[in-house]
Amino acid sequence: MTQPIFSPPKAPALVLRPYQQEAVDAVYRHLRERDDNPCIVIPTAGGKTPIAATICKDAVGAWKGRVLILAHVKELLEQAAEKLDRIAPDLRVGIHSAGLRRRDTEHPVIIAGIQSVYRRACDLGPFDLVLVDEAHMIAPEGDGMYRQFLADMKVINPRMRVIGLTATPFRMKSGMICAPENFLNSICYEVGVRELIRDGYLCRLITKSGCQKPDTSELRLRAGEFVASETEALMDQDALVESACAEIAEYTRDRNSCLVFVSGVKHGQHVTDVLHRRTGVEVGEVYGNTLAFERTRMLDDFRSGKLKYLVNVNVLTTGFDAPNIDCVAMLRPTMSPGLFCQCCGRGFRLHPGKENCLILDFGGNVLRHGPVDQVMAKTSRGGNGPTPVKECPECHSVIAAGYANCPDCGHEFPPPEKKKHEAEATTAGVLSGEVTMTEYPVEAVLYGVHAKRGAPADHPRTLRVDYQVGLNDFISEWVCPEHTGFARWKFEKWWRARSDVPPPVRVEEAAALAQEGALAPATAITVRHVAGEKHDQVAGYVLGGKPRMAGWDEAPIQKPAGNSLGVADEEIPF
Repeated sequence: MTQPIFSPPKAPALVLRPYQQEAVDAVYRHLRERDDNPCIVIPTAGGKTPIAATICKDAVGAWKGRVLILAHVKELLEQAAEKLDRIAPDLRVGIHSAGLRRRDTEHPVIIAGIQSVYRRACDLGPFDLVLVDEAHMIAPEGDGMYRQFLADMKVINPRMRVIGLTATPFRMKSGMICAPENFLNSICYEVGVRELIRDGYLCRLITKSGCQKPDTSELRLRAGEFVASETEALMDQDALVESACAEIAEYTRDRNSCLVFVSGVKHGQHVTDVLHRRTGVEVGEVYGNTLAFERTRMLDDFRSGKLKYLVNVNVLTTGFDAPNIDCVAMLRPTMSPGLFCQCCGRGFRLHPGKENCLILDFGGNVLRHGPVDQVMAKTSRGGNGPTPVKECPECHSVIAAGYANCPDCGHEFPPPEKKKHEAEATTAGVLSGEVTMTEYPVEAVLYGVHAKRGAPADHPRTLRVDYQVGLNDFISEWVCPEHTGFARWKFEKWWRARSDVPPPVRVEEAAALAQEGALAPATAITVRHVAGEKHDQVAGYVLGGKPRMAGWDEAPIQKPAGNSLGVADEEIPF
């Protein structure tokens, strides 16, 4: 058999969480209805492995197919094998991994390390499905291990389908991992951190920033990330290490397990020594060159609670499962939103007696990347946008910028300053959905006609209104003279608040009248921002007096001035 028939099995043997079952159903629906390859997006600790195990069981048991699971670290391979053994103990599962000392090739389900198989596609034979865990590891182009292996597998079975699983469906430089030309083409199911915290499947997070801040402005970038040697030299300064370790010791006095991410081996050894001196307890270290038996001992002791602190460099970012972690200390800045999410995700898992997980951020990452549940690649967010959080100067909690008082210590924030030529950035919460209202003084208002790109010639156009709130800062809204129903009613209300001239029915006339001075000037606007949503809304106005327009009914219809602000059509909210 080269291609299974994808129809839901009659009696699933495993009761998944509701969102996990929805993800499985979405995969089957995608495979039945489309010819390309789907991707599932579920947060770290949200349970991707049970989903993969269920798909394997169904594919082999119900459809008589053959499945390959690929991952890049042996911990993920071990997790997949353990889950499959529990879910389908009668299923023959092989492992092909040098690190696990297995070279199985004949089983209906093979769990393989990409480093061990990327040149051995022919040894494994054809598969109907290939599941890629941590699918963001597939390179967007070139001859990486995943791309080489998957291309070879496609030659063996051209009808093979690929299913991706990831918590972070984006890369630092190239944006989203799904595209028509990629191995993964479309996200078939996605659930967010906020939803899983709300529903009790993930642990709540609390974030605090370090008292001493590293100055990352001089760090250079290489391939989109801070240069490693420069980052380590910056973070390994005695004052920063001493201050960070003192705060870690204080904040974790009543916590059980603290995972520490550092910027390099030398930095890690420095942090380990100082943290041991500050706390008087053993501090574990795991680096890339740590011997296997020593690494296993450290991880076992940390999971069991025997070891309270564990320092690592780029080792425990993916595949490490320790539900007892109730503090994550980030002693490294990163430009990678994916790495930031993966590190924070180590504390997402639920555990008896664990009320929340404390994120101690000494690298400015929360302020740099924004809400954990809304982090996106910079290419997807349109560059560096406004920071969606703020830090309390008293207790250093990183909180939603809309708070007038710090919820942790009660500190009262001063009202935002309103300076000419300086628009205060709209900010929002660490988790999305929190609302901020910000008032801006308006220096000028521009009007233009907007036609939606790709719309039919008879599609109603809109009047674009650009409020200048700084030297080069504009906030835009669109009103709809040519629409009908509620949109037209809103336009008429908007127009009558500004002018005694009857509301026009053509957008060219509206723009011409506005440019001729028919509308009351706006001296200030109030902007409503919801954290995680793409577009802000102008929610209030301070207007000057309505102008008197002699002979308004003879007002000329002028060619609209248009818009020279360079905002792309796809940024328009309708």
